[in-house]
Amino acid sequence: MKTFDWESRIREWSRQRIEALEEYEQEELAPEVIESGYLGYSGANEEEISSIEAILGVTFPPSYREFLKVSNGLHSTSEYGINFSSVQEIQWYILDRESYIDELIELHQDLKPIPDEEYFIYGNEQSYIRVEHLQTCLEISTEEHYMIFLLNPQVITSDGEWEVWFFDSKYGDATRYPSFGQMMEEILNDPEFLG
Repeated sequence: MKTFDWESRIREWSRQRIEALEEYEQEELAPEVIESGYLGYSGANEEEISSIEAILGVTFPPSYREFLKVSNGLHSTSEYGINFSSVQEIQWYILDRESYIDELIELHQDLKPIPDEEYFIYGNEQSYIRVEHLQTCLEISTEEHYMIFLLNPQVITSDGEWEVWFFDSKYGDATRYPSFGQMMEEILNDPEFLG
């Protein structure tokens, strides 16, 4: 697994994101966030991470565990933006959404299944999602304007990384990434992302 300097990358992204805000937008942020220039939180300790893993019955992907150790969640720069959840807030996506997921699966039942050679293409050429995977996804962010980040335990690489979805619940589609680390590299390279 490629190493990733979470703290310096989050700090640089935070600085760029805060500097890009208009003065009135900066006023929406908590004073301690402005003062620190950091949109992250204090990291979670191993006991906190292991405890929620035990409750959920999973082992988080390595890149996500490392992120949580550095920043136990991530602020948005807007009251309408997406916040990454702390370990205490992580939960199964299906909670309170079972009927929605059932309807989505029913809508897709007549579609031809996506073969692996097409499904495992990421980036601009990726195919549709496998909606049945929503039944086991973990919700790792708040949902704003129908958009939410999900960890998909149905697709795990040999090094323990899980597929990640930036899911659009309005249209039932997602931008998929092979790992949390790769997704965050893209996000942290884009100071406009997460609004």
